[in-house]
Amino acid sequence: MHPQRKQKLFIILFMVAGIALAVGLMLVALKENINLFYTPQQIAAGEAPVNRTIRAGGMVVEGSVKRGGDGLKVRFDVTDGKDIVTIEYEGILPDLFREGQGIVALGQLDQNTIFIASEVLAKHDENYMPPEVADALEKAHNQGQDDVKSARY
Repeated sequence: MHPQRKQKLFIILFMVAGIALAVGLMLVALKENINLFYTPQQIAAGEAPVNRTIRAGGMVVEGSVKRGGDGLKVRFDVTDGKDIVTIEYEGILPDLFREGQGIVALGQLDQNTIFIASEVLAKHDENYMPPEVADALEKAHNQGQDDVKSARY
């Protein structure tokens, strides 16, 4: 093989190896930084990983908010209508946080299936409803009316 061709081949191989290394490092970094969202039903079913940062969310259960002695430690339950997950958080809660309101928490699930939150985000005020939820509620409402009509006839 000619020396110039050999040199070009080594340069091309070096560039391919460098690009492969860069892509591999990016994929590892992305995998570690992805925070997947889990519903209380998925957490209760054991689908959520333990001791790994994830997001969990749902509606705060009425009467479940319990504050610690110093006022910064809070424990409350979140539901998706099927299952309930207990969340512990130490810090100042958002202004929009209240019972019956939707929240999303970032944190880790411990061995006892208690979600230890490092951040709690309250969704929009009670007047806001995402379009998907509004459509689902409207569809369920219309289906209920159709059931009532068919029961009459």
